[in-house]
Amino acid sequence: MNTELHFSSAKCEWETPQDLFDRLNAEHGFTLDVCALPENAKCDRYFTPSDNGLEKDWSGVCWMNPPYGRGIKHWIEKAYKSVISGEAEKVVCLVPARTDTAWWHDYCIKGKIEFIRGRLKFGGHKNSAPFPSAIVVFERAV
Repeated sequence: MNTELHFSSAKCEWETPQDLFDRLNAEHGFTLDVCALPENAKCDRYFTPSDNGLEKDWSGVCWMNPPYGRGIKHWIEKAYKSVISGEAEKVVCLVPARTDTAWWHDYCIKGKIEFIRGRLKFGGHKNSAPFPSAIVVFERAV
């Protein structure tokens, strides 16, 4: 296994495992995939890198599997602030469980966190991810 790629910033897109998405979609009913590629978008409405989802308005119930590079902090901040501002009803995030990072402490701990047991096998990869994952849900108070 080539671990150099896994621990570098050379690859930051990790396609959501379909079974995980299906389970979460059944629970939450997603209306927008805020950062997708056309070939792996999980919702009928989605933003691609050329759309730059960070500059778009997020509405409804959003699914977010952000790029896992250094820019992840901007995606988590946008997810949190979109819900707090009332723009989005809910944002469900699939993120690496990097509990030692500033973005985790600044935003993730303010949401509902579900740690995923074991390591996910992301789409297009033979091996499981070399990092643990979590689901973070930001939701408007009812």
